[in-house]
Amino acid sequence: MVFVETPEWAALGARITSALVELHGGQGLAADRFGLVLLTRGAAGAEGFAHRGATAVYPCSLVKTFHLVHALALLEDARIAPHGEMDRALRDMIRWSSNGATNYAIDLITGTTGDTLLHGAEYLDWVNKRERLNRFFWALGWDEWQGCHIAQKLMDDTRYGREAQFAGVDGSYLNRLTPVAAARLLWELFEGDLPLSQPSKARAQAILQRDPDSEDAANPAYQLSEYLGGDLPTGVQIWSKAGHNLWTGDAKTSWFKHDMIRIAAPQRKPLIMVLTTEGQGMAQSHPQAFPQIGRLIWEMTEDITRL
Repeated sequence: MVFVETPEWAALGARITSALVELHGGQGLAADRFGLVLLTRGAAGAEGFAHRGATAVYPCSLVKTFHLVHALALLEDARIAPHGEMDRALRDMIRWSSNGATNYAIDLITGTTGDTLLHGAEYLDWVNKRERLNRFFWALGWDEWQGCHIAQKLMDDTRYGREAQFAGVDGSYLNRLTPVAAARLLWELFEGDLPLSQPSKARAQAILQRDPDSEDAANPAYQLSEYLGGDLPTGVQIWSKAGHNLWTGDAKTSWFKHDMIRIAAPQRKPLIMVLTTEGQGMAQSHPQAFPQIGRLIWEMTEDITRL
């Protein structure tokens, strides 16, 4: 694992977990219905806490951060030609969580297109190419990648044609991601080692940055006002990507809300939070639950992250 859970973090994490269930248990935030990972700098690397951190869930748009990193690595290697539409897609799939932009990037990364049915060798060749999305992260050798796969496109409703074939009749190969994998990606992007040059890391960081003072901040599509960064104190810096599905027509992909966020503030070590939740209460009925959770965790971790 990328982080060490010290006794101090274990005790604090248990208090935070209990506080979240007490605060939002009535909205469906039961202890077995959410995952939480917290990371910060420690004496010898990352320290933190995980509650159901290795539990894989349908990740919604959290996968877009992984596709951003993958695409930037391929651009560096000249395996993708830089062009304005790619720049626009990488920006919009993070800033506005555009599925169309994401699927454009996936097509370029893998050399595939979607939709109509395929059969035999043609289908197997297509699957092999689409699996590049998983193989890139398997090659990094992260323990946290166990149980994860992100080779499916992002859909606003149910899947058809080859996309449905690939996901499986029973949905057994839909995207899956663990909170610890999301936390590790943020850690490595800012603190660790990714197969990216410093300029590409800086580009990814700039795309992920959210500005609470911008005119976009109140727009729910900006994924700040109704997410973990929506009620933080003024003066903090935020980098984040959220995932949110309401009813899609497929029970396996409906009613999820997640966020992965890095927060920095003066006199505090940067804090990474990853929260994954499932159920209609958190996904739809209580849009201010995530901002309340983000503020509570930020306040409860003040002492342990103080410089």
